[in-house]
Amino acid sequence: MKESNSFLVPIAIIIAGSLIAWGLMSDKPKGEDINNENPVTQERELAPVTDEDHFIGDPNAELVIISYSDLECPYCKNFNATMERIMDEYGKDGKVALVFRHFPIDQLHSKARLEAIATECAAELGGNAKFWEYLNIVFERTPSNNGFDLAELPNIAEEIELDKEAFVACLDNEEMANRIKAQQETGINAGVQGTPQSFIVEKDGTQTNINGGQPYETVKLMIDTILNK
Repeated sequence: MKESNSFLVPIAIIIAGSLIAWGLMSDKPKGEDINNENPVTQERELAPVTDEDHFIGDPNAELVIISYSDLECPYCKNFNATMERIMDEYGKDGKVALVFRHFPIDQLHSKARLEAIATECAAELGGNAKFWEYLNIVFERTPSNNGFDLAELPNIAEEIELDKEAFVACLDNEEMANRIKAQQETGINAGVQGTPQSFIVEKDGTQTNINGGQPYETVKLMIDTILNK
């Protein structure tokens, strides 16, 4: 990824305050350190967006935000709500698109992986739109930190008009589990150690990190700064 220097100072100011609260806005396994080196222009091996990704917005958007998330992480729950607002504001006119990649942290949230598989089953049975519908319902209803009743997963599928029997069978499909592993591997290669971790990617490949569950106002300011540079 390319480095961006022209807007380093304003973005650095934005991030400086957020880094102080980084530990309060992300989940990570105990004993592991988050890489807190320059969060603005760090070189990452971030996997490019492909047809396998869950994508919402204009494929030709000026900015693509790639977000790694855990469905039982409370900071991810908050950040998902933030991104819904961001997409309402920036997605319709093609300025921002969003890619969601799973990064369940089993050490903290033993239920998150099956929930992730459930969203993949929603996509398998109903396409990309059903993926996002299912994902948002889980985030809305879970109290986080393993508080979600996994018995509700098939009921949500039925609620959004998916074949419940096929959905239950899909939960045991090894291919769905492998999809989660593959997404998580791309996160590891990108340096993700906690959730949520997101990357704003410009058309020229320049990337800006969004560390933790930053609030709407911070993410909006970061986007506006990049778009107006």
